[in-house]
Order: sequence, then C-alpha cells, then structure tokens
Amino acid sequence: MNENPEKDSRSLAVKRTPPLFPGGINILLACLAGLALVGITLTLLAGCNIIRDDLEAIRDRGHLILITRYGSTTYYEGPNGPEGFEHDLAEAFADHLGVDLKILTKEEEVDMIAALARGEGDILAPGFPFGSKVAPLVYLGPEYLNVNQQVIGRRGRPDVTRPADLKGRSIWYAPSSARQEALESLKRQVPSAQWILRSTYSSEDLLDLVQKRSADLTVVESNTFTGNRWLYPELVVHFSIEPAQQLRWAIGRHKNKLQKAVEQWFALPKVGDLIRELIRHYYGHLERFDYVDLVRFRKKITSHLPRYIKYFKQAAAQYGLNWMLVAAQSYQESHWNPRARSFTGVRGMMMLTLDTARDMGLKNRMAAMESIFAGTRYLARLHSRIEERVPEPDRTYLSLAAYNLGFGHLQDARLLATRLGKSADTWPSIRTVLPLLQQKKYYRHLPHGYARGKEAVHYVDRIRTYYKVLQEHFGNRPSISW
Repeated sequence: MNENPEKDSRSLAVKRTPPLFPGGINILLACLAGLALVGITLTLLAGCNIIRDDLEAIRDRGHLILITRYGSTTYYEGPNGPEGFEHDLAEAFADHLGVDLKILTKEEEVDMIAALARGEGDILAPGFPFGSKVAPLVYLGPEYLNVNQQVIGRRGRPDVTRPADLKGRSIWYAPSSARQEALESLKRQVPSAQWILRSTYSSEDLLDLVQKRSADLTVVESNTFTGNRWLYPELVVHFSIEPAQQLRWAIGRHKNKLQKAVEQWFALPKVGDLIRELIRHYYGHLERFDYVDLVRFRKKITSHLPRYIKYFKQAAAQYGLNWMLVAAQSYQESHWNPRARSFTGVRGMMMLTLDTARDMGLKNRMAAMESIFAGTRYLARLHSRIEERVPEPDRTYLSLAAYNLGFGHLQDARLLATRLGKSADTWPSIRTVLPLLQQKKYYRHLPHGYARGKEAVHYVDRIRTYYKVLQEHFGNRPSISW
C-alpha cells in the first residue's frame, strides 16, 4: 500500500547509456557475429579448467545477475519494489538456487549480448525472441512463451487484414534481430510499403507514436502489445505475422553447469504452474478489453473526477490507502455518480449496502464526500482483516474481492484453495478459485455457500485497469500491479 517504496536493495543500479551500435540492425548483426570469438575463447578456457564451476561461482557470490531491459513485460520499479514478468521468473530461479537476484539493465539487444559475453551477467531475458543469426552466439534455454510479431495501427484507418493491404503504407519498427527476420518476407511481398527502422525508439515508444498519429503503423511482439493495450485504446491488431516465435533465456555458451540447472528447473511441474500464474497476473486482467468503456473512462477523468478528487485524496490519506486505487474502485462501483443505485439496494459513489453504511456511520449514501469516506474506511477494514503475512499487492486484491462479494465468501475461496493444494495467500491462486464458488460440487461444502466468484474476478480486473489509466494520466510510472 506504500506509494513511495524504497528501492529494493538487491537491484543493481546501472545508468542508462547510449546504444553502442546506433546504426541499425545490419550493423547490429555484424557486431554480434564478432562476439562469437569471445564465446569461443571462453569455451576453450573452460575446457582447460581455467574458469571455475560457473554455478558454484554464483552461489559463492550470493546472487544471480539478470540482464534485461526496462519495460512493462520485463522489469520496472513498481510501488512495492521490482516487478515484471521476466524479473519475477528470474527471481524464482534465483530462489531455487538459494541466492538473491540483481538486475543489470541494457536497452539494446547487441549491448545485452555483449554484456553476457563479457560475463557481466548470468542470464539474459530481454522479453523478446532472438533471431536465428543471434542464436548461435549464446546458449538458449527452454521455450516458455510463444509470441507473434503483430502489425498495429489506429482505429478508423483503412483496414489492414493481409500483407497486400500494406501497399503504400508506412511501417515503423524498432531494432530486433527476430523482428527483422519476421519482416523480411513481408518486405519481399510488399516492396512498395515504406519500412522504416527507428533505432532510437523502443517498441513501446512506437505504440505511443501510432496512438498520437505521429506514425502510421508499427510492428511489435504480441506480449508487448497485450501488456500495454490498456494505455492505447485507439490501437488495434491488424494481423499477426506467422510463424510464432518463442521467448527463451540466453546464457553464456561456456556456462555448462548453469545451462543444465536452467534446463532442469524449467522441467519442474511447479515452474510450468508458475509461468501460467505469471501470465494470469501480468496479462490476465487485460484480456477483457473494452474500448468504449476505456474511452468513456478517460473522458470522465477530466469531466467528473475533478469534483471529487479532493475527497478521494483525503479519505485515502486518512485510512492509509492509495487515492487512485480508491478512485478506480469508485468508478467501477458507480462511474463517479453519487446518485447511482442498483436493483440490489446498494447506492452512492461507493455503492454501499444499508447495513454497511450504518456500520460505517454513514447516514446519507447519496452524499458524495460521506460515501467516499465510508467506502474507503470499509475497504481499509477489510484489508486489516487479511493476515499481514499476505504480501502486496495480493493483500489489496483480496480486499477488493471481499468488498465485492463479502469477506465470508473470500475466506471460503481461500479455504477451497487450501483444499485444492493451492496458495490461499496469492491473488493469482485465488483468482482461479473464485469462479468455483458458483459450482455446486464446491460451494455445498463451504460455510457461506454459493457466491458469484466470476463477478469478483471481473471486478478486481477492471479496477486494476482503471488504476493504471489513472497512474498514466497523472504522470506516475505505469506499473502492472500495485
């Protein structure tokens, strides 16, 4: 719940430096080829036992170094410390080895591979696939996520449903060996299209430029677009470029013990479960993308929110919550309409029942300020009832679910999770269990019976999306979770 957490002491602070090779993908590949000599030399040294056991060296130093880049699909500093799909996956592997995780950030593919070749890091996870010309320079671990290169444009522009529709269009793309290879066949099919390499831009930068009409089309990986789609409601996927490509970790070719450890770890059933959990956590709540609703929400941030923002800030400060979280929840409840009401009898900005309003000391549920304070107090009370051992942001997600379907039903879901051998303390686990509260074979054996668990999942998902939009609007660094 801390809005300004201290930076994780395990994160390796690295200054962003200009790319070593700004001249484009061809220069990138030429430079990467030269790095092969480094790999050959290190392999020969390893064969002569000059290099010690690489896995033993990691354990002796007490930390694993992950080379990655800043991005919504990789690594960033969230409100509760380091986050990101690649960060969390690597952290789980570090835990498996019994060491901490440190991060070394590089923004360009060639810089990442050069750092790996120089031994500055142990594992490289860029969040995008490697091209076939790069693959021989490193050891590639097991595949763990399929992605496609996707052609992205704005709504309302001429349809692009096949390569031939790209004729006369301008396509901007960021440097990547795998993306370059995926585009080669398209370039041959549609030579009249303008294929423009933007070596100083990231894929996320180009999505922003297309949204703002500064660029016509772009090509990015499907995981990158999915992870950022909530930021760009005007963008659509025109088509995906086949075949699919795979995300894999890269490891130095000479690090045989580490390679084997990675292979064995990915083969564990629990790691497959973890990857599915991470996909649900980072992408699952983005699946229900409602273009019309997000456009309406963005308009109401300027038309409605200014009337109530001081109440959200005051109430959140009083009860130790994040005001944007409270505002996002209120929008999900009432669309910031103080006179909102439902057929079930809940009313007001925070859509409180009569009993809950009385319990919170609220006399008039239609009074905006009073409703906001009462609803915030109620959410804080639910949060306090969940054990402190439950980490953030999971504790907050569970609190929101309890607000929606009742604390008793939340406890039923946690009890059922335990019976099913799942964690009762993590949101990804409870998220999969909540829909089971609607199935007779499960709810008949629970203290509080039937509950609309699917609705609670949808409720939390939407609040998470609104929260992110508010972060982006008010200039806070967008994060995947709180």
